[in-house]
Amino acid sequence: MTEIHPYLLLTLTSPSALLALLGLLVPLAIYLWNRRPGPEVAVGSLRWLAAGANRRLRNLKPEQLALLLLRAAVLGALAVAVAGPAWRQVRPAGRGQVLVGPELAGTPALAAARPGLDSLRRRGYALRWLAPGLPAVAADSLGRYRGPAAGDFAWARVQQAVDSFPGQPMRVLAASTLRGLQGPHPPLPAAVRWQLLNPGGPAVTWLAEAAGTPDSLHLLVGRSAATQTTFQTLAVARPAGGALLRAPGLGPLRYLTAADGTGLLRPDAAAQGPGLAVAGPLRAVLYATPGHAEEARYLQAALQAAALGLAVPLQLTTAPAATTPAAGIDWLFWLSDAPVPAAWRAAAARGAHVWQAAAGPGVADTAQLVAPAAGAAAVALFRRAPGPALAGAAPLWADGRGRAVLARQAVGQGAFYKLSTRLQPAWSELADSPALPALLLEVLRPEPAADTPEAFGAHDQRRFDPAQLPAAPGLQAMASSLPVTAFTFADLRPWLVLLAALLFAVERRVARRIAASSSTSAA
Repeated sequence: MTEIHPYLLLTLTSPSALLALLGLLVPLAIYLWNRRPGPEVAVGSLRWLAAGANRRLRNLKPEQLALLLLRAAVLGALAVAVAGPAWRQVRPAGRGQVLVGPELAGTPALAAARPGLDSLRRRGYALRWLAPGLPAVAADSLGRYRGPAAGDFAWARVQQAVDSFPGQPMRVLAASTLRGLQGPHPPLPAAVRWQLLNPGGPAVTWLAEAAGTPDSLHLLVGRSAATQTTFQTLAVARPAGGALLRAPGLGPLRYLTAADGTGLLRPDAAAQGPGLAVAGPLRAVLYATPGHAEEARYLQAALQAAALGLAVPLQLTTAPAATTPAAGIDWLFWLSDAPVPAAWRAAAARGAHVWQAAAGPGVADTAQLVAPAAGAAAVALFRRAPGPALAGAAPLWADGRGRAVLARQAVGQGAFYKLSTRLQPAWSELADSPALPALLLEVLRPEPAADTPEAFGAHDQRRFDPAQLPAAPGLQAMASSLPVTAFTFADLRPWLVLLAALLFAVERRVARRIAASSSTSAA
């Protein structure tokens, strides 16, 4: 819609469509053309009529003017309808809106703010949940929210409310937790006032991960407070099956063992949760042909060094032949020029991770690995294996030209890794680089479950910094002197089309009457 004057009541959505009014020149030209005299034949005294006809043309008088005006009105109504006329009216401004975050329902903080909410309600403010659809809040429903999940993007919900209720003042009551105000924070009007309430949650401590060794358990304990979230690793003795486990900061946990030997830690409380599985050792199998024996020695040493950073022990075995991997194998390292066996690919689909080294003699290359580690020396690459890249693979290591050195392709529940060079001095400096164990550790270590938004957001108690909220409304109001006015628009196109149809019917009636009158006169 084009910009319009604030005091105009009639506006056009497509003013350029008024050029269609030029079509009125067509019936006018036809009208004037029809007034030209017909051809005359000078026969006898009729030749003296030519001069009289020229005098009549110089003194035109309207004939069938009503029919011309009707036809012009039909075309004019249709042209204005195409321009999209709309009648604009000022929308009556409401008293205001109060948006309440659903996470505050039933909390002591909202109960303490109840007198202020009642005062705003008596002044005409409407209460709404800061949730999808902005549903209204009944007077007796502040203690419980029964609508859909509100999500963690309260700022975007406020922006939606501003668009839905333009020109109305707004009070926003939301939890002061950082997780509830995720996403971008676009500028909001000065009429929006925030009030962050502390939902009352103290510091939270929870068990994020657990890994086991033959005689001990390594626990990753998270603690979230108003200012920060930290993680701490604890090592405790492995208890017997069914025994209680006590760790600093955690409630009593019961250690359970399954038939296959896997462990499970479950809170020993009346309301027991689903429990947390205890991760076992990382089992890996390495197969290397004689042509890759040197690379196998470097890879084994690097894996043993990287295992020091794992929460679980590494069980690395060497396979003398390309046999079918046993169940429960986590990593398979294929160092051979032959293709990866189908059995190993099937294991990747079931959850294993398959590493394939570069095959063939390779081609000479001069490149460097991009940022192998912070403060580490550059790693040169001398040779690389040609061939097509893995379809849909994501580069984990890349060289300075943007080419993938180690690519990861997701396959079923596992993944397939392809190294385009080799871990031996003739191919690259990776074999002698002190950064290789750290690089392998990032590949071997799975993404911690504690890092997922679902697992971390449920325990995050960090507070939003009030300094990031908009400035005081009084200061913003001084900066913007133009008031915000909301309008409603009534579409006039259906009425213009109906008017054009009525005018066309009248035009047809008048045209038939004139034609009938002319026929009677001629008779």
